[in-house]
Amino acid sequence: MNGSYGIIGWPLGHTMSPTLHSWGFEQFGMDARYTAWPVAPDELAPFMERVRTQPVAGLSVTIPHKQTVMPFLDRISDRAARIGAVNTVYWDGDVLCGENTDITGFVAPLHALSFVPASALVLGAGGAARAALAGLKELGVTRLAVTNRTLAKAEALAAAFAVDCVAWESRMDSGWQLVCNTTPLGMSGAEEARSPWDAQVFSSDMLAYDIVYNPLETRFLREAREAGCRTVSGLDMFVQQGLAQFALWTGQSMDAAGAKGHLLGALKG
Repeated sequence: MNGSYGIIGWPLGHTMSPTLHSWGFEQFGMDARYTAWPVAPDELAPFMERVRTQPVAGLSVTIPHKQTVMPFLDRISDRAARIGAVNTVYWDGDVLCGENTDITGFVAPLHALSFVPASALVLGAGGAARAALAGLKELGVTRLAVTNRTLAKAEALAAAFAVDCVAWESRMDSGWQLVCNTTPLGMSGAEEARSPWDAQVFSSDMLAYDIVYNPLETRFLREAREAGCRTVSGLDMFVQQGLAQFALWTGQSMDAAGAKGHLLGALKG
């Protein structure tokens, strides 16, 4: 589908979504454009009103709007409702719909590794953490917990998904086969030098998963790799969730290997 697409968030910082989707539109010869739209929380309601009156064909949704955008939509998918977060807005005729492709993106790298951990800890309590928990539950992980620097948020999320809650200060006290970072710690910019995990606590039987994709290897992943852990970069999740978005908007299947290669080239400058 031709038209205007974009990503909304606050603050947006550096996002690779325009790079990914613009490449996809080019591959299929579509007359479409993809824009980064910084939308502050108090601007979300008027922005979503404009989506209905202006030719906006689809949206990617990121922090902090993945939950707060939901009341402005006409229909929410069962998966998005179950996760409690929307990362994709698209039109079905004249019905404005919400979907969550983060879970598709999250589980794809684990399927590729044929890896189902016996235990997993999710760091963070935002929309991406919800997708990670939902994906890990779908995989059948039996010991699953969430932690967050704000304990009340972790407790609420743990209750919503019927998983354990771990205090942030105690997150490294137990052994975990998979640790997934969904916090901004390690992200390009002010948080880049930080990690949510102490390097000396990694063990070689762990898999470290970081949803951050810029930089490609965060401090968390670098220290995990140096300790002998398997690692999954956020780029793999990002590509797969983006391909699912693109298919919802256009009905076309973007080439995964080509898309990842294009993004790698862009990230490496």
